[in-house]
Amino acid sequence: MTIVLVVDVFDNLTNGTTMTAYRFAQSLRENGHEVRAVAIGDKEENPYALNEAQLPVATKIAHKQGFAFAKADVTTFERAFQGADVVHFLVPLFMDHKALKVAKKMDIPICGAFHLQPENVTFILHVSKAQWLARSIYRFFNRVFYRNFDHIHCPSYFIANQLAKNGYTAKLHVISNGVDDDFCPGEVRERFDDGLIHILMVGRLSPEKRQRILIDAVAKSQYADRIQLHFAGKGPCREKLIEQGKILPHPPTFAFYSKRELISLIRRCDLYVHASVVEIEAISCLEAFSCGLVPVICDSDMSATVQFALDERSLFRPDDAKDLAAKIDYWLSHPEEKARMEQEYAKQGDSYRISASVKKAEEMFLDVIRDYREKHRVSRY
Repeated sequence: MTIVLVVDVFDNLTNGTTMTAYRFAQSLRENGHEVRAVAIGDKEENPYALNEAQLPVATKIAHKQGFAFAKADVTTFERAFQGADVVHFLVPLFMDHKALKVAKKMDIPICGAFHLQPENVTFILHVSKAQWLARSIYRFFNRVFYRNFDHIHCPSYFIANQLAKNGYTAKLHVISNGVDDDFCPGEVRERFDDGLIHILMVGRLSPEKRQRILIDAVAKSQYADRIQLHFAGKGPCREKLIEQGKILPHPPTFAFYSKRELISLIRRCDLYVHASVVEIEAISCLEAFSCGLVPVICDSDMSATVQFALDERSLFRPDDAKDLAAKIDYWLSHPEEKARMEQEYAKQGDSYRISASVKKAEEMFLDVIRDYREKHRVSRY
């Protein structure tokens, strides 16, 4: 198939959505498909690259989150869509809305994906307690964008349920974004040689990710004087977290890692914590336990990550540093049980491999094309 992916940012791998799109495209190409990416980029490297749109206030906020807004270009859309079997839209933003109109005009099968969680928007705007606003955003996205699709890809059952509750009537395909095969336990378990306990959290350094709760929890832990925290990621809260981390006997490290570096770090750590209260799936958590780390996950009703917990020992109450400290202390106090569960979590990771996700996505695209032919009586073959 010739598949076109429409997403504002494609090759900036500091953002979860763009990283997902990039890996998805690579895997589809490995399966023999032609994949065209309509996104901000270098036009010498990508013939379908777009310029960045400069929007007052919004651009600055987006950059802090590792994102950017693409500028619509109808000519580029038409070139990218020419001869395509299906056009897949990943986010419901300005450029994407205009590209959607072009695809419909060209009579090409279309489908969408839901990667932009409205709760992320309310946290960025510092109005996270206004749940009515999040519900309004779900419905707004549907009214102006997603109602155009008969098929929508949902990375988790959690987000599929949210869409159903908010009036989305399309067929919802629950397909994990998937984890790369490279994220697996090493043949030999490497360890740091400093005698410390190393705990990792991966993700954007932003309010909803709740790194501050993890710092507070470590301060309350009975192992506080032996714990070294590692935060992998970038984001607007970095300086605040560095300052907060000074309360710990061993201040946290902050860095952004390449894929190879991240895998090495995961394999050397003792425990993974995912404190975020808002997640559509959380690939970073999936990557960590696929390498054999036991996770401790925030039991938030705005997060899909709870699906990964194999039992209550890997869940803690949202924004409760004391409860998180208790769960950390449990695992560190029971090394034999932790070692057993590391194997169980690694096995679970194998059920989320990206190869299986891509196969399901291929089936979804075929459904989209088949249904589009029937609905519009189009025969392209």
